[in-house]
Amino acid sequence: MDDTDASTEPAGGQQGGVVISLAAARQPERVVFTRAELQQILVVYGRKVAAGEWRDYAMEFNRETAVFSIFRRSSEQPLYRVVKTPKLAAKQGAFSVVASAGYVLRRGHDLDRVLMVLEKPARTVT
Repeated sequence: MDDTDASTEPAGGQQGGVVISLAAARQPERVVFTRAELQQILVVYGRKVAAGEWRDYAMEFNRETAVFSIFRRSSEQPLYRVVKTPKLAAKQGAFSVVASAGYVLRRGHDLDRVLMVLEKPARTVT
């Protein structure tokens, strides 16, 4: 037995036990948005739905990324994708907003600041 496996043997010397791989326990099965992150995304999404600009969304959770896709209509390609990539957290930032053409609009460590790219700038009234 190597040091990555742990086994338990019942008292009394009976054979049989449970083998738990510690390597599998350390690595998450998939990346997900936390409740707070999802709340921040849904606040922006709700404003745009109320304005009639967006109508649908989809979420996808993989081993390396979590993606929140935003659609104008459900039959189209996503207008924007909010992507969480924890591997990039130390370098460029875990969060990014990607346009439908595939280019990154904004990337960073703070989700609120990254989502600001989806908000229209305030207009001055004259």
